[in-house]
Amino acid sequence: MIAQLLKRRTVEPAAVDPSELEFQRLKTAIHEELVETLDLSVVEQIDERLLGAEIRRLAEEICLGLRKQLDEAGHRQMLDELMDEIFGLGPLEKLMQDPAISDILVNGPHEVFVERRGRLERTEVVFADQPHLMRIIQRIVSRVGRRVDEVSPMVDARLPDGSRVNAVIPPLALGGPKLSIRRFGTKPLSADDLQRNGSAREEMLEFLAAAVQARLSCLISGGTGAGKTTLLDALSAFIPDGERLVTIEDSAELILCHPHVIRLETREPNVEGTGATTQRDLVRNSLRMRPDRIIIGEVRGAEALDMLQAMNTGHEGSLTTIHANDTRDALSRLEMMITMTGFDLPVSVMRQYIASGIRLVVHLARLKGGGRRITRISEIAGYADGSYRIEDIFGFRQTGVDAEGNATGEFYATGYRPRCLAQIEAAGITLHENLFDARSVDS
Repeated sequence: MIAQLLKRRTVEPAAVDPSELEFQRLKTAIHEELVETLDLSVVEQIDERLLGAEIRRLAEEICLGLRKQLDEAGHRQMLDELMDEIFGLGPLEKLMQDPAISDILVNGPHEVFVERRGRLERTEVVFADQPHLMRIIQRIVSRVGRRVDEVSPMVDARLPDGSRVNAVIPPLALGGPKLSIRRFGTKPLSADDLQRNGSAREEMLEFLAAAVQARLSCLISGGTGAGKTTLLDALSAFIPDGERLVTIEDSAELILCHPHVIRLETREPNVEGTGATTQRDLVRNSLRMRPDRIIIGEVRGAEALDMLQAMNTGHEGSLTTIHANDTRDALSRLEMMITMTGFDLPVSVMRQYIASGIRLVVHLARLKGGGRRITRISEIAGYADGSYRIEDIFGFRQTGVDAEGNATGEFYATGYRPRCLAQIEAAGITLHENLFDARSVDS
């Protein structure tokens, strides 16, 4: 058995289609010729549609001389890709148009992966060479007012469509520039969508909806790609319309289903290293903006203390996410973040403050095969004898893996009746009497 698990295999790089690589090199040469043809001094003064038509005309003239190298289909493909090269993201443009793709991962000019429906797969997309890839990276970051070079070899930015871009170039990136694009749908998933996808059961979502309406502060934890932001978006639909929300994010990703949202985003320091605005700065400022609830896309630093202060002083029902492996790990990370403020608070004080500010912790996991599940919904029922009193309400247990490599399992209710039911009932919300009865429900 051990020998089977530890089988060695030689991993060879996938072969690159020579014709596709030659096509990209030819396109790069035509692109360079087009740039030399354009009068860049007047480009900014021309209407974008007229500019596109003029560039396409010039590209057609250049391509006419390549009839021996391109057939009719290749001619049309060359024209379309040239327009993407000039106005879009070059070879990546067709991937950006695929709604099923959630991540685009460029490891090198001839190695591009995507995540589609939770699974990684290699694509046939290639760049001509490293300078071609570098040119696309430069175009992406320049459009959002950022820079990437040897002085600043890392950049994290947001595209106009909301996609998050991260690029790392040499000398930090060995073997050439690396590019990652995390894409977000234009329409957020609803609670019904989560139920249909198997991410949660109806009983779990009914309880979470009631908790949000009753202004119970929730912490959503999980690993990268577990669906934390997706769940936060879905839960925002249950916040009453008459409330004012302020969202705070490092990179704006939230698409809240609410009519009254004020969106704030942090700012990186400028070239001189000044002018940065942190999440902590925005949390403090948001308190002066008359919010009913403050929603932090992801708490990751000293803003944790300011967030807890808000939750404990009139901003109940606030929501946030945190990277963590389980429920207790999420609370331990919060404690660590509070120490980053520089205040020497006793552990008992920190834990009591957290327990009084946060009522529910919802943990998500990304399972084998790419499926996302809410694996635990827990109540912080109090603090005593130096530790939190954490009671699980709902959970998910994995039982195996099916023939296609997807994790299988079942959701269950523990039978624990949360103490926060009194607050939910006081808000005029009635839940099913047997909602919390101990039982297993096939997923």
